[in-house]
Amino acid sequence: MIKDSPEAPPGYVPVVLNDALHDSIATQPLSLPAGEVHLWLAKLDDYSADSLKVTLAADELARSARFHFDKDRNHFIVARALLRKLLAAYLEIGAGEIQIAYAEKGKPSLADDGRDSLKFNLAHSDGLVIFAFCWNREVGVDLEAIREDLADEEIAKRFFSQSEISSLMELPLELRKQAFFDCWTRKEAYIKARGEGLSIPLDEFDVSLRPGEVAQLLRNRKHPDEVSRWSMKSVAVPAGYVAALVVAGHDWRLKTFSLRQLPG
Repeated sequence: MIKDSPEAPPGYVPVVLNDALHDSIATQPLSLPAGEVHLWLAKLDDYSADSLKVTLAADELARSARFHFDKDRNHFIVARALLRKLLAAYLEIGAGEIQIAYAEKGKPSLADDGRDSLKFNLAHSDGLVIFAFCWNREVGVDLEAIREDLADEEIAKRFFSQSEISSLMELPLELRKQAFFDCWTRKEAYIKARGEGLSIPLDEFDVSLRPGEVAQLLRNRKHPDEVSRWSMKSVAVPAGYVAALVVAGHDWRLKTFSLRQLPG
């Protein structure tokens, strides 16, 4: 069930990209200084999939056609079209010029990923999409709508490490749901940042999950140096959702924006 009109939390700067979202060529330049990570929120139902699908590449249109439900198909189209528009605005080129490639485990990147490269990641859940952009450092972001049927002990035992399960079970019942989704999104953001998908065993590493704890990668049993390589942040998102961001390095600052629908 889609949440009722989720609004961006305080601190998100509202932005409208003029006609860029309706024109596959026009873009309004966006500035992304080195050392910044930009995070964008948008409501997928604010936009028409029919008017935006012209922006997609042939492989994206083919993927969209495989969705069984119209809602899922439309959300995929809008999310990918908005990604292309934002990439085009940062790169100051036409959205039709954007070429997206996929690594072996599915992580997207620019096809001409060179020395000075714009890195990005996205996630969408239950009508809301989140995008992350930065220069020359790997990034992963995850967003989940809180579901009562997902946050249970059996699922935790399948996907969390033993240390994480113990920490979760030690919490009072009323705190476990939030802790479950904090853990889930932090683990997902981490494996997305690394670009290796589920080839990384989820019980190989631990993340923080207790209420009040700073979001962080606590340990990686196979690659201990990973802990110092990555920074992790819990992201403020609308009520009913949880999100996490993982970025390579520590010398960066976050700026947050919400993408607004064009008037009329």
